[in-house]
Amino acid sequence: MNLIFFTAALSGLIHILFFLLESIFFSNHRVYKNIFQMTEQEMTHTKLIFFNQGFYNLFLAAGTFLGIYDSIKSGTLDLVLYTSSFMLGASIVLFLSKRKLYKGALLQGLIPLLTILLIIFKS
Repeated sequence: MNLIFFTAALSGLIHILFFLLESIFFSNHRVYKNIFQMTEQEMTHTKLIFFNQGFYNLFLAAGTFLGIYDSIKSGTLDLVLYTSSFMLGASIVLFLSKRKLYKGALLQGLIPLLTILLIIFKS
């Protein structure tokens, strides 16, 4: 169970990082150009969308940490499984929609996938 909690918490922390990049630091030249591979004009046109998306990531992280807390109290991993599945699904969509962002998709999805596998094989 501890390894599941560790991988779930790491997934949550990564999604807090995404929140920071998308909602707080998005208009920083290094972020939009180097991480998201956008021009300044693209950043300007998508800033509000990324701001909103960042909060989705923050809420996913919050759900994951709530799921860890709930798992400790009740022994059920349902919320951790749900948020990890959501993170994995979002990483697949990212990869399929913009393949040159594969590193971000891997970062977003591999650890949640590991969490899901650990939960499945724990049963």
